[in-house]
Amino acid sequence: MTNPELAGTRVSEAHLSEETLRRDCRTVLVCCGPGCLANDSPAIAQALRSKIDEAGLDVEVRPLIKETGCQGLCEKGPMLRIVPDDIAYYKVALKDVEAIVEKTLRSGEVIPKLLHVSAKTGKPVLSLKENEFYTPQVKIVLRHVGEIDPHQIDDYIAHGGYGALEKTVKSMTPDVVIEEVHRSGLRGRGGAGFPTGRKWKQCAGYKNFPKYVVCNGDEGDPGAFMDRSIMEGDPHSVIEGMIIGAYAVGAAEGFIYIRDEYALAVETIRKAVEQARERGYLGRNILGSSYSFGLSIVRGGGAFVCGESTALMASIEGKVGEPRAKYIRSVEKGLWGQPTVLNNVETWANIPVILTQGGDQFRQIGTEKSTGTKVFSLVGKVKNTGLVEVPMGIRLRELIFDIGGGILGGRKFKAVQTGGPSGGCIPEELLDLPVDFDSLTEAGSMMGSGGMIVMDDRTCMVDVARYYVQFLADESCGKCVPCREGIRRMAEILEDICEGRGQESDLDLLLTIGETMAEAALCGLGKSAPNPVSTTIRYFREEYLAHIQERRCPAGVCRELTTFEIDGALCNGCGLCRRDCPPDAITGSTKQRHVIDQEKCIRCGNCVDSCKRNAVKVR
Repeated sequence: MTNPELAGTRVSEAHLSEETLRRDCRTVLVCCGPGCLANDSPAIAQALRSKIDEAGLDVEVRPLIKETGCQGLCEKGPMLRIVPDDIAYYKVALKDVEAIVEKTLRSGEVIPKLLHVSAKTGKPVLSLKENEFYTPQVKIVLRHVGEIDPHQIDDYIAHGGYGALEKTVKSMTPDVVIEEVHRSGLRGRGGAGFPTGRKWKQCAGYKNFPKYVVCNGDEGDPGAFMDRSIMEGDPHSVIEGMIIGAYAVGAAEGFIYIRDEYALAVETIRKAVEQARERGYLGRNILGSSYSFGLSIVRGGGAFVCGESTALMASIEGKVGEPRAKYIRSVEKGLWGQPTVLNNVETWANIPVILTQGGDQFRQIGTEKSTGTKVFSLVGKVKNTGLVEVPMGIRLRELIFDIGGGILGGRKFKAVQTGGPSGGCIPEELLDLPVDFDSLTEAGSMMGSGGMIVMDDRTCMVDVARYYVQFLADESCGKCVPCREGIRRMAEILEDICEGRGQESDLDLLLTIGETMAEAALCGLGKSAPNPVSTTIRYFREEYLAHIQERRCPAGVCRELTTFEIDGALCNGCGLCRRDCPPDAITGSTKQRHVIDQEKCIRCGNCVDSCKRNAVKVR
């Protein structure tokens, strides 16, 4: 896109004074987070280096090229930022490299087609500060992600890294550290929301040694990528937080448990641990103090249930990853029967900020009972998918429509699923619900680790419940009967409803099974597994009844209950539906009404998605 208002605009005119164009500060930050990595952003970074060398840029404008973690707006990747020019480019391709070097870096000229276009004004914007995706965000956990090279410890130190650790071991007692964390109001970001300071205090109170600290990086929720982005983009913040926590509770050894599929996170964390050890932040007599701490990496067992705390610890011990009853808490008897503190990646990454700025300042953000920020992966039928960090208490509407940009294709919002597969589906009438631990629980959902999946009116809520229940049935460890048999029976009932064999009594049976599981299942995963079913019945009962009573799927997703037809009054014969129909079931001449051959139709729904006039209807 070319906008005459920006054509020929020079960076120095918009943002810079001449003295800021210095070699020691000008940097191109190339996003190499998971989404941009898949679109070959490292090749873009290397091409920039090569082209800059070829161009022979003057030292005053020659930049440093830095490969960073996820910069957030995954939908518009690959992206890069030029600082201190304060320019952000999106959907950058290799063919754009020459123009970036010659126009922007050499001549200070903006390239309009690479800028973000504001959904509110329709005009391109230069800076993240002007981009509605970023402006409501508050970066605490993600403070360095997208800003530093995660493979360089010096970059982390230059941004204040390990300053909190130095302050801790040189001037704070363990009790003072725990009190500061308690004062912050920080609650665990892994899902349960247990107060972190209280957990640490309980563990510190036991005098059984050795003690351990553990980081849960076994992120297995569909659509979730918060923890991997932190580990891949700012690994030292997690390590620093763990060292501080270990110092506070009296632990001398820790473990980072990382999902086996996260090969890049494993590699990044391993390198960061080695660097921290070389610099004296890990090992014996840390920073010249009497405190010593060692940290090891454990690759996950490849099972969703290993994200549950006791199953995770069993896996670290070399046993089958199965949960145990929690009548004795891990802070008393965890790893190898010893006192253990387990927090997730995001929780640990908050700790250095709390120790640096103070617990009172941290609790100024968020709500009274849910302090600080929360990182979410915003995905699904939303325009701006990506990684976001927002204050606790933000409204769902602001997250989805302001930051997320609204629903793809201008379709109608239907629901948002929070809390992973064990979370719930929240309907349109609750869009003004504040996003905090207690409000989401009251709505029948949960905070979870931070996955947030947005759904439009082409989503069948019965099918959504079936998908999550089947996922959980496949991932159940099978140790306890309520979960093993209950979730399997729920999956069978939902399958019957989606295929036209459902009965009204099935709804009561589903709720009864769910109540039994919530009461009797062994672990938190089993207890929360019915949430997708209970919330969809609670908020979308009429959709279940349409499947059962009318043998019809209103969203046109369940194939056995769906018939599509074209409304002749709306069809203008554009041919888009005909072009996108895999079995060639649609016929019609250009500018003439099209017709679907029901014998050939496979009910894929492509015609509905491709029609710009909403002429394809579910009969």
